[in-house]
Amino acid sequence: MTALAHARHLRVLARRLDAATPPHRDRAVDALRALAIAGVIGGHWLVTALVTGSSHHGTVLSDDSPLASMPWLAPVSWIFQTLAVFFLVGGYSAARGYRGGYLPWLRKRMIRLARPVAALVAVWIPVTAGMLLAGVPATTVHTLLFLVISPLWFLGVYAGLTALTPAALGLVRRFGAWAAAFPAAVVAVTDLVRFGLSGPAWVGWVNVAAGWLVPYLLGVAWAQGSLRGRRVPALMLAGGAAATAALIAWAGYPASMVGVNGARISNLNPPTLAAVAFGVAQCGLALLLRDRLARLMRRPLAWAAIAMVNLSAMTLFLWHQTAFVTVSSVGLLIGRVPGLLTAPDGGLWVAERLAWLPVFAIVLSGLWLAFRRVERG
Repeated sequence: MTALAHARHLRVLARRLDAATPPHRDRAVDALRALAIAGVIGGHWLVTALVTGSSHHGTVLSDDSPLASMPWLAPVSWIFQTLAVFFLVGGYSAARGYRGGYLPWLRKRMIRLARPVAALVAVWIPVTAGMLLAGVPATTVHTLLFLVISPLWFLGVYAGLTALTPAALGLVRRFGAWAAAFPAAVVAVTDLVRFGLSGPAWVGWVNVAAGWLVPYLLGVAWAQGSLRGRRVPALMLAGGAAATAALIAWAGYPASMVGVNGARISNLNPPTLAAVAFGVAQCGLALLLRDRLARLMRRPLAWAAIAMVNLSAMTLFLWHQTAFVTVSSVGLLIGRVPGLLTAPDGGLWVAERLAWLPVFAIVLSGLWLAFRRVERG
């Protein structure tokens, strides 16, 4: 098939998919979900480095972050840390889809989340056993396994918030979008205990639920009609951005919105007040872009790309680190491959890593083809 014929075939398929999409489907919401997933994947691929080292067991791999050696890259995390948008869309979709019948509704959603997780675990249990039996150093096995399973924390939180959807609906019916202020206040108090009163570090894990409940409730409020127009989203964007800047400049919060190796404070693990404020700004921006995205999604090719991502979003999310680890492991057979297995110590490394992104994407595409049907059942 020539390139021209292939392009025509894609356009035909895109028009068919466009025609088959129900008229009531909110394509802008799907676009936001796809962009959020793409942001997380791209962010992980850019800010995670596997570095080769030596031990008495031989060559070992450890993870490093370019944000530790190049703090001027912190603004990159502002672009790619898009989890708040995902929780916003999650709250919106759950609120729109819930019509009573709690247990059957919840069961359906949990099965949809569990299928791709089961596939990931089924593959990585024998892979891990094989590495250990082959004599791969425990440090390397731990590093690789941690990268692969680290996305699972997100699904755990997402599942928990999904289970709370009826309570979230009740809270939003009573307080509107201001319902999000309650978990935001919990995050603020928790940070005060941790950082201001030198409380125990474990208190911060309260923020894992409270912090991500903020955008989830905003999504529920969006679905319930509490965020109509542009005025409130604009205030969310401006207020969230101003609060984030103030917390970074005067309250000692780090500029990076993701964890940085060796940093005393992480804005993400667990989320801090700065991360919550940043998330509110992101949600405001997402709501402001909704109409523009809706117009873009009227184009069949653009909609086809977004629809394909949404059909297996969890598959892409769960397997993207496996794609990264696979490429890095193959590179290990060659040696210290620039931008892949070398320390992130300068701008040249950034350019080298950017060149590897298409390779990661190709391998992820193969994994997507292999496992996408698992998610769709």
